[in-house]
Amino acid sequence: MQRVYNSYIPALLRSQNSKTLRAREELNPRSSGFKVAKQKMVKICCIGAGYVGGPTMAVIALKCPSIEVAVVDISVSRITAWNSDQLPIYEPGLDGVVKQCRGKNLFFSTDVEKHVSEADIVFVSVNTPTKTQGLGAGKAADLTYWESAARMIADVSKSNKIVVEKSTVPVKTAEAIEKILTHNSKGIQFQILSNPEFLAEGTAIQDLFNPDRVLIGGRETPEGQKAIQALKDVYSQWVPEDCILTTNLWSAELSKLAANAFLAQRISSVNAMSALCEATGANVTQVSYAVGKDSRIGPKFLNSSVGFGGSCFQKDILNLVYICECNGLPEVAEYWKQVIKINDYQKNRFVNRVVSSMFNTVSNKKIAVLGFAFKKDTGDTRETPAIDVCKGLLGDKARLSIYDPQVTEDQIQRDLTMDKFTWDHPIHLQPMSPTTVKKVTVVWDAYEATKDAHGICILTEWDEFKALDYKRIYDKMQKPAFVFDGRNVVDADKLREIGFIVYSIGKPLDPWLKDLPAVA
Repeated sequence: MQRVYNSYIPALLRSQNSKTLRAREELNPRSSGFKVAKQKMVKICCIGAGYVGGPTMAVIALKCPSIEVAVVDISVSRITAWNSDQLPIYEPGLDGVVKQCRGKNLFFSTDVEKHVSEADIVFVSVNTPTKTQGLGAGKAADLTYWESAARMIADVSKSNKIVVEKSTVPVKTAEAIEKILTHNSKGIQFQILSNPEFLAEGTAIQDLFNPDRVLIGGRETPEGQKAIQALKDVYSQWVPEDCILTTNLWSAELSKLAANAFLAQRISSVNAMSALCEATGANVTQVSYAVGKDSRIGPKFLNSSVGFGGSCFQKDILNLVYICECNGLPEVAEYWKQVIKINDYQKNRFVNRVVSSMFNTVSNKKIAVLGFAFKKDTGDTRETPAIDVCKGLLGDKARLSIYDPQVTEDQIQRDLTMDKFTWDHPIHLQPMSPTTVKKVTVVWDAYEATKDAHGICILTEWDEFKALDYKRIYDKMQKPAFVFDGRNVVDADKLREIGFIVYSIGKPLDPWLKDLPAVA
């Protein structure tokens, strides 16, 4: 039986640049106990064609033309989209990378078992939703899809493989997956690595081209270290050596959760300060700028907003909370819970501000919602604060007209009707035809959304919202006309000159708002 993962992968990856290294492998094939496949092309397979798997594998294919990369998924519609001119996700720069490599050394397929069987390295980037029932419901990660993938890998493998955790998973998941693979291996050897992603949506391609760091965790055994080196040789095709960090498995798994928790903590910290700024007349933009000039703190992730969103922050913190509780650390768990509590508080506070400002009712009033994605330059709506804000306004019987340049009507309706955490299950397991929410219309023009509206809620920081003709918008709105800027993207003073009543998070309150009861 040919063993493929320890010896010839590094040799092949370096072969184009170093004939000497290749010659050494061929002259000493027993150095690591593995046969050398001189001409065989290294094959990588990624299970899961989502926001992580698709872009990551596309960049690997671009940067490593000597490697064949296959991205597989059981969703026919998703794979069809990856093979079309309309990719299933929007990410600046992604389209060009995919089109440059697709059909050459980058392939998208629903033939999962075939490509897994042929691969030398298998990345697993499947959904790890928060459990909705049973032990750990509402906090723990549901590893159903990960376990299913592991059992399939063991079942179809005919040669030794490196299996790479790419999904965000709880600490010690690798150990559990290792047991499943080992007990179903039929003599095949597997090495498990943790290679968490640290991508920011909207800049994912640039993050992949020039990462702050690539983290690879593996077993501290000779075999584990050789597997780490094999994956390191893939990334070293374009990532500087000092940016590739290696740790043990548990450190790599925990580092991902910790990184997201720290980032979310910064957002909740500045959002907590925004409430105090409004109460005291301070300006949160000035405060965060002054704080960020401290070199020990820095300026990133200090922009106050209606709240954080995205697929990772809340899910990973809940996961961290559960791990802390399971390890007898209730005080630590309670500390991280507060990050989510402040985020929920900020969204509720925004809704309460809208309602209280408009004579304490928005019943049957048209509210224009500009932006639905959780951040600009992405069409991703997972855990977007817009969902909770819209639901809060609908709860007060408002009529919503929503515009986002990258989010479809179907997705918006789906998000407003799905149960909590349902979004993180594979799309084929989600409701096929979302129930249409009454009093919600989705339009494809900001001016249409704001026509005859009583108020505007800016919930995503799309650049185009800064350049709108607000005089034109004001003239077509009901009076008094309100703007509630949840992202601090508009010039409040200029809008007030036009005639708007403006609320900007964390900024000194409009005279109109000062006379109203404090918003809790």
